[in-house]
Amino acid sequence: MEKSIKNDNPLSCNEQVENKDEKVHLKRQIGLVSAVSLITGTMIGSGIFMSPQWVLFYMGSPGASLLIWAACGVLAMLGALSYAELGTVIKESGGEYIYILRTFGPLPAFLLAYTSVIVVRPASIAGIALSFAEYVVANFYQDCQSPEVVIKCTAAVCILVLSIINCLNVRLATSIMNIFTAAKLMVLLVIIVGGIVFLIKGNTQVLDNAFANTVNGFGPVGVAFYQGLWSYDGWNNLNYVTEELKNPEVNLPRAVMIAIPLVTFVYLLVNVSYFAAMTPSEFLSSDAVAISWGIKVLGSWAWLISLGVAMSTFGSANGTFFSGGRLCYVAAREGHLPDALSMAHVKRFTPSPALIFTTVISLIMIIPGNFSSIVNFFSFTAWFFYGITIAGLLYLKIKKPELPRVYKVPIIIPIIVQIASVFLVIAPIVGSPQMEYLYVALFILSGIIIYIPFIHYRWSPKCFRSITLHIQLLLEVAPSDKNK
Repeated sequence: MEKSIKNDNPLSCNEQVENKDEKVHLKRQIGLVSAVSLITGTMIGSGIFMSPQWVLFYMGSPGASLLIWAACGVLAMLGALSYAELGTVIKESGGEYIYILRTFGPLPAFLLAYTSVIVVRPASIAGIALSFAEYVVANFYQDCQSPEVVIKCTAAVCILVLSIINCLNVRLATSIMNIFTAAKLMVLLVIIVGGIVFLIKGNTQVLDNAFANTVNGFGPVGVAFYQGLWSYDGWNNLNYVTEELKNPEVNLPRAVMIAIPLVTFVYLLVNVSYFAAMTPSEFLSSDAVAISWGIKVLGSWAWLISLGVAMSTFGSANGTFFSGGRLCYVAAREGHLPDALSMAHVKRFTPSPALIFTTVISLIMIIPGNFSSIVNFFSFTAWFFYGITIAGLLYLKIKKPELPRVYKVPIIIPIIVQIASVFLVIAPIVGSPQMEYLYVALFILSGIIIYIPFIHYRWSPKCFRSITLHIQLLLEVAPSDKNK
């Protein structure tokens, strides 16, 4: 792709960079509390309010569903611990992209960036925004089905608001994460307490025969994991912003060890509360399990759950947007995306071009968006690249043990995650083969067609330079450098 227009270019019509050799860079503004909020706030989103009935649908029984939720939490924890070691060895933002680039080279890293930036991350943001919109709009259409156009317009407004927030100020974005994380934990606490009250009153029928009707099979278990892991997605988000994290050698593993066990514990208790209040048939027939729970347990106060779900999904979308923009920014900085996307605002120190690009693609994703299909597509693609990333960690541990490591995980942990990632990629294909998985594979491989001329041979049309210059003038951005 076009290499950056260096520092001798104007930043705006009336302003130039005083020091020609100095580049702007993102500041280290994320402390431990904000790091925990970024992980927790992104993980707790739409999943815990929309995925439980799908996990029950594929597993058949409450007991098996709870085992899936617990196993997903353990897998997320093991994956995050493995990523924490990678983050302290390769101290750069970008998550899987930068780790694959440093261990396996440019081609697989480009395929990840190409797939993630064009489809996976925007699809994730679109899916969460659609969930937010469904819960918000439902309050205005209680006696009928919510119009699809209203839902999608509301989702679009959500994405645009998040774009403005993240482009304006990093501290504003992290403050919103902190506030919404606290709010969503309070709502989940209400659900947990309500479930405990139901259990105390003797509503334990569902849990008495918890494993009745359990479904066995390679495919159903894999798809159930997809639905559960969607709720845990975000366990790796801190690795996308390593360069903005204060004292990453300490705060990265510490934030992981606080956030993920907390989320797993909360998820298990929330699911127990759902099962205490509703029978499996009520569970499966619900369009929004949290709202159905609220109507049954809270009565006229059920609107609190709708408000809580809306806040939860908005906060999760904010965290996903925050980290997704950084992936686009880092990939462009490495020359794998148009150079304009690697620039940062000269005053606000935010990667605004990358965030705006992510916004545009996410808005397009809303048009054909469907929650269930987005979950399956996202999970299949994500775990394919998670597996490659973990393979890179195993390579570093075996072939380069001399690299300085502030934090280490026992090698058995990444081996377990590697086996799980292979299972999660193969299981749905073997158990319930669909053409969509072939389309995903073909899309990933299609990146090679772009890689060969633009990246390998560095072909750059002359218009790229002019476009980059105009973007610099319009957005007041400049080439950026890595934090030291």
